[in-house]
Amino acid sequence: MGSREEILAEIRKRQARGGAALPAAEREQLETYLRAHPRGPLPQVADDLATRFLARAEASASTCDRVAAPADAPAAVARYLDAHRLPKSGCVWPRLAGLDWKGAGLELEPRAAKSEDMLGVAGVFCALAETGTLAMVSGPDTPASASLLPETHVALVPLARAGADFLILVKPQFELERGQVGRGGIVREPELRERAVEKVRAAAEALGLEILGVYPSRITGAEGNQEYFLHARKPA
Repeated sequence: MGSREEILAEIRKRQARGGAALPAAEREQLETYLRAHPRGPLPQVADDLATRFLARAEASASTCDRVAAPADAPAAVARYLDAHRLPKSGCVWPRLAGLDWKGAGLELEPRAAKSEDMLGVAGVFCALAETGTLAMVSGPDTPASASLLPETHVALVPLARAGADFLILVKPQFELERGQVGRGGIVREPELRERAVEKVRAAAEALGLEILGVYPSRITGAEGNQEYFLHARKPA
């Protein structure tokens, strides 16, 4: 069974529709829809994504520095703080607590931020090269407050190269045509939800990503709207 069949079978299982494949007529209808709705235009990126991200971030008044390895990050952060005479104590993501912050002269506690913290050091979920902005994910080891409350926010951004993983959120109400979405932006038909997931999967594979799985979101909308996550990987 290929990735496409696995995704659709998993959705049917979660929707209590069994694991049977789509009927031939329904499958052909889906394929016809996809052929009639090709992927939209994508902007051309003249240089590599890391260079584009740095340029866009610096154009937005961010300060960027590149290090060879994560272990070099504490010293780079300390240099920046010293150069700008900024506080060197605050909080850091618990996920990053293993780096030698104390050895670099920084007093960072692995926890969520408090109102009095002047410095917060965090990682990111991903960096967006087109805009020079960051996408954050909050959790016990990655508290969002570390990037929101402190006056100075330092983000460690790993460069996504071969082997990078992606978690893609599929919102069916934005992938279907207007007439297929119910009142209030709700998509109730399992077949239409499957169609939305298939559309995003096809777009991801067209970009060279390998689809590893599909997972319905555990959090549904107030009216029962169901969204999905696609786990994708950029092959090495």
